[in-house]
Amino acid sequence: MAVMNMQHPLAFTFGILGNIISFMVYLAPVPTFIRILRKKSTEDFQSLPYLVALFSSMLWLYYAMLKNDEILLVTINSFGCVIETIYIAIYIAYATRESRVSTIKLLLSMNMGLFSLIILLTHFLASGSTRVKALGWLCVAFSVCVFAAPLNIVKQIIRTKSVEFMPFTLSFFLTLSAVIWFAYGLFIKDMCVALPNILGFVLGLLQMLLYGIYRNAEKKKIPAENLKSIVILGTLGASEVYPVDPQPDVSAAEHDQTEESKENEKSMEASHDDLQSIECAV
Repeated sequence: MAVMNMQHPLAFTFGILGNIISFMVYLAPVPTFIRILRKKSTEDFQSLPYLVALFSSMLWLYYAMLKNDEILLVTINSFGCVIETIYIAIYIAYATRESRVSTIKLLLSMNMGLFSLIILLTHFLASGSTRVKALGWLCVAFSVCVFAAPLNIVKQIIRTKSVEFMPFTLSFFLTLSAVIWFAYGLFIKDMCVALPNILGFVLGLLQMLLYGIYRNAEKKKIPAENLKSIVILGTLGASEVYPVDPQPDVSAAEHDQTEESKENEKSMEASHDDLQSIECAV
């Protein structure tokens, strides 16, 4: 494997910057897992963001290794695979039986089963540059599908006029990451790396625009039990998790509100910590 891709002198610079930002993004969930270790419970946290981030890192790592000369993609996604595996192991160790079983099922079916199928298909049905291109566009398709998640965020923000679960700093750094990896993709002449980050950049700008519009607006409260987490992935693995409101039942929310206030506060706190788990990378 070549030490680095030298197709453009700035490629290495942008690749290093992308690695630094993505490295910090991968470490964002650490406080969440310190809390899990201390309480010996996963509470209301979900494992899906970490499973998806691991799968994305595995895909991009496989793609980078097939290209032979993309050491900067290999480094960040290798780190992503390791750190996400640690997160998932901790989650499984302290999850309830039901959550543990569902997590293991997803891990076996997606991260092992589906990924193994992709390896077999690309190995036996394609070769050389065709194999690399096929896998690259598969990575693009996966990234684009996950990038569709912010549309639910936009709907929630407009309806509730609240950006409580969309920190500006988070959106800013993920937008910056998209710009850096887009530039890196252009410099190494790899559209599979560059293209998904165009969408990531546009959605990042939209999130920051909404933050500017609604940061001082009067907020509509959402019952904590109606909040669910969705994942927003960067092109190469790290993810961003937001709690969203799937059609809240107003009448149910108002029922016994005083009696359930403590339980709701606990759930809201867990959802906020889930937000900080930013799983991927380009």
